[in-house]
Amino acid sequence: MIAIGQRAPEGNTVVDYDRCHLALYAALLEAADAGGDWQEAATSLMKIDVTECDAEQCWRSHLDRARWIVGEGLASAVVAFGARLGQVRESQG
Repeated sequence: MIAIGQRAPEGNTVVDYDRCHLALYAALLEAADAGGDWQEAATSLMKIDVTECDAEQCWRSHLDRARWIVGEGLASAVVAFGARLGQVRESQG
């Protein structure tokens, strides 16, 4: 669940928030590509009350971040997600 007013991170660095919300980012992209209404996506995927004044900005920041991750930030994301996976494997080994 995302809190109203909570924005996705900004900037050119992949952070833990991105790792934790990667499935949400994918779902938001899928909904947007399918032409879905932002209110439906915000309600069903983010569990936010779309009647709140910051709801659309909250949804938009997460969709924009998702687009950054799969676009301009893809190289950074692959490195960051790969580094995290390597850390998990090392701790299990």
